[in-house]
Amino acid sequence: MNIKSKVLWTTRTAVFIALLVILQMATASLGNTIVTGSIVNMMLIVSLMTCGLSSGLSVAVVSPIMAKIIGIGPFWSLIPFIIAGNIALISVWHFIGNRKMERKHTAAIVALICAAIAKFLVLYIGIVRIAIPILLGLPEQQAVVISYMFSMPQLITALIGGIIAFILLPTLKKAIGGR
Repeated sequence: MNIKSKVLWTTRTAVFIALLVILQMATASLGNTIVTGSIVNMMLIVSLMTCGLSSGLSVAVVSPIMAKIIGIGPFWSLIPFIIAGNIALISVWHFIGNRKMERKHTAAIVALICAAIAKFLVLYIGIVRIAIPILLGLPEQQAVVISYMFSMPQLITALIGGIIAFILLPTLKKAIGGR
């Protein structure tokens, strides 16, 4: 990778992180985790598909930390699980979504479903089955609310975000000259 490529990668990755944090702040005030989560997942997938795996992974790791720093993330002890869920989404989408298949959109559709399930499973097992009962020791009502947030809504937001990304990607790739 030459200097120009490194600068372009750094700039694009930083822009995706900044956009994601701004969008999280803007949508968090709505109080609707489905909207915020869908936008987060869309941005993760778009960063991957327009800038590559290393950019997508960077955004997946840095964005939950930045969200927590600015006050819109959950407990610090949950951040590693959220990062792991984001990495699962990005990795599965990358390895399936970039395959050449007989039908044009088959790889993207399979990637969408498998990546959403992977993220859901990582978050559900990590947070609902491990972090909440073993690590956090929360009052029951708070544990129920957080358990719900990291269960089916995560699958729904990953699917919605993936569908939005799937719709936007052709235009975005042309506009920014991505992969």
